[in-house]
Amino acid sequence: MERHKAYIAMLFIQFVYAGMALFSKAAISKGMNPFVFVVYRQAFASLALAPFAFFLESSKEAPLSYTLLCKIFLVSLSGITLSLNLYYVAINYTSATFAAATTTLIPAITFFMAVLLRMESISMKHLYGVAKVLSSLTSLSGALVFALVKGPSINFNWFPSNQRQIPHSSSSSTGRDWLKGSLIMISANTAWALWLILQGPIIKQYPAKLRLTTLQCFFSCILSAFWALAFERNPSAWKIGWDIHLLSVVYCGVIVTGITYWLQVWAIEKKGPVFTASFTPLSLIITAVFSAIMWKEAIYLGRSISLSIIHFISVWC
Repeated sequence: MERHKAYIAMLFIQFVYAGMALFSKAAISKGMNPFVFVVYRQAFASLALAPFAFFLESSKEAPLSYTLLCKIFLVSLSGITLSLNLYYVAINYTSATFAAATTTLIPAITFFMAVLLRMESISMKHLYGVAKVLSSLTSLSGALVFALVKGPSINFNWFPSNQRQIPHSSSSSTGRDWLKGSLIMISANTAWALWLILQGPIIKQYPAKLRLTTLQCFFSCILSAFWALAFERNPSAWKIGWDIHLLSVVYCGVIVTGITYWLQVWAIEKKGPVFTASFTPLSLIITAVFSAIMWKEAIYLGRSISLSIIHFISVWC
């Protein structure tokens, strides 16, 4: 059981990330500013994690020097802050399923970054090295497969047909905006891959994982607040009520940022960043299925089979 914990944790994380794509798309489609969304999300995450970090890791000896604090700040800026803000801008132009589809690029980006930084080694003379390269190239082709391969559509008729699909914003109605959203989403995934890579060295210097996650959430909240204030000057955009906006930021803040970030840091420490990133394609399959059930988005057999194969190869090669 012990050796399977990392696999179970990563499966749980992908289900949570699928929920993130669905809830955040719902909130932003209903008018919530993407930058404000990130600020609230990170604020809830910081508040949720702080008590656990204080009580559960108070006995851990993890000295925090000024240099290390600056490193954590820069990691929060380059990874979490940049990645999240770009992600939520991009999802406004596209869809939850498309957002999940582009995350299939993360394993390949992470692998190539790790090789360039000499955190991963490959040897084409051995089967294991060939499998690593094959896995990354397969993940890289995931977004292309999703865009080109369709096949017959699959209908989900278990729910009443009067459920309404959440409308896309007007900005996502043109091909130009979809292209813009795609490029922004790829940038977000690149920033996220960089964050995964940088976690390894930081964990070695600061092994208190809960405190590390809390600090990164706090820094990203402050940085995102400056970002939001620069782009959104309307005070009414910061108002939040008892609706899908509040549900989404609480879910993304407490469950996604609070719990899964800590689990992901733990998985990176155990198995490395490439292993962690290789599970990413699974969230696409989950998101596509639930989008079809909840919002009546079309889901195609060809895409489902292709992406299932991609996920299998990415994880087990």
